[in-house]
Amino acid sequence: MPVPKPAAPAQDWRWRHLLLAPHRLGFFLAMSVLVFSGVWWALVQLDRVSALLQLAHAVSPSLVHATVMTFGFIPLFFSGFLFTAGPKWLGVRALEALQLRAPLVLQAAGWMVWVVGGHVHVVLAGAGLGSALVGLGWMVVLFWRLILASTAEDRLHARVIGVAGVVGWLSLAGAGLALWLDAPALGRACVLTGLWGFVAVTYVTVAHRMIPFFTSSAVPMVAVWRPFWVLWALLAATVLEVLAVWVDFSGGATGEAGRLWMGLRGLLELAAGGVILWLAVAWGLVQSLKIRLLAMLHIGFVWLGLAFVLESASQLLGLVPGAPVLGLGALHALSMGCLASLMLAMVTRVSCGHSGRALVADHTVWVLFWALQLATVLRIAGAVAGAPGGLITVAALLWALVMAVWGARHGGWYGRRRLDGKPG
Repeated sequence: MPVPKPAAPAQDWRWRHLLLAPHRLGFFLAMSVLVFSGVWWALVQLDRVSALLQLAHAVSPSLVHATVMTFGFIPLFFSGFLFTAGPKWLGVRALEALQLRAPLVLQAAGWMVWVVGGHVHVVLAGAGLGSALVGLGWMVVLFWRLILASTAEDRLHARVIGVAGVVGWLSLAGAGLALWLDAPALGRACVLTGLWGFVAVTYVTVAHRMIPFFTSSAVPMVAVWRPFWVLWALLAATVLEVLAVWVDFSGGATGEAGRLWMGLRGLLELAAGGVILWLAVAWGLVQSLKIRLLAMLHIGFVWLGLAFVLESASQLLGLVPGAPVLGLGALHALSMGCLASLMLAMVTRVSCGHSGRALVADHTVWVLFWALQLATVLRIAGAVAGAPGGLITVAALLWALVMAVWGARHGGWYGRRRLDGKPG
């Protein structure tokens, strides 16, 4: 008598399925904020070039954009990864998704209110920022509880990420204070501090731990090589950028001392960029290009080196009268090129693995990845003084399209059970 096959798992999308694992809830909420903010920013850019929507602004849209792009969806993606992989690193019991629901929902809802409030009233925007601040602080405390409960021998990566989370919370609190004081320059400095001291630090720490491991697993010819001096060098580069934020904010970079600072900063950034690009090669950049998902990780890391090189060029060109101004090109090489590329690769990998799918970047993901690269190049080109203004609008529209397609696709996975019928 033939043995009946086990019933296939139900594939109906259900809200309750988001609570089956931390990554489901964190990633779904992150995708929601990502798509919402991407579409909003594309509409703002369209309004700037056409005035069709005639949007009112209670808060500077540039500040709203910078804040939500730094603190909005990225920490929610962090939650999905850190509360899935973090307990394994630390050898502790993982939290249930239900324990994360309140802090993550506070963040997601807060960021949507922040964006809407930016057009309606500063008090509403502040309320959204306050909700996100409470949620982020709660999340950081939960992660620190895992760290403090651990007896694992290697807790360095988790501790660095934990410290970065504290920096991120303080930076967001500073941005809230700046909003209350109507001090946009202070707000921008706090957001940039969060970008480098929280987001970038978390990225480079995870990259140091995971990229060599993923590469050696997929390409046996490449050995795992991640000495701790490499991590300290990457962290020193991020500290340099945080220092530069506050030197600029304080107005200390003026006169002859300012020129000396620009020259020194430019040379240090050039050195940092060179080391990172060398590290990308040493970690198996060339060997990874035959494997799409791995190539996405390595190309994203290359953008980090290019961001430092572009920032170096911006500083050194600033010493030359009449030289071209590169504007925010380096910043978007970091945010769109590095952070978003690595986000696309890492979230796709985790989502595939934890949904019972093969760990591959299929045709759809591969096309989305290269569309993101095009959007990045267009945004960097649009930052150069004298470039056509439409480049930034096209980049924003392309970003919104990429993230909407990606978000809709993966959002459908998180509300369904695994294809292989396994728990999680």
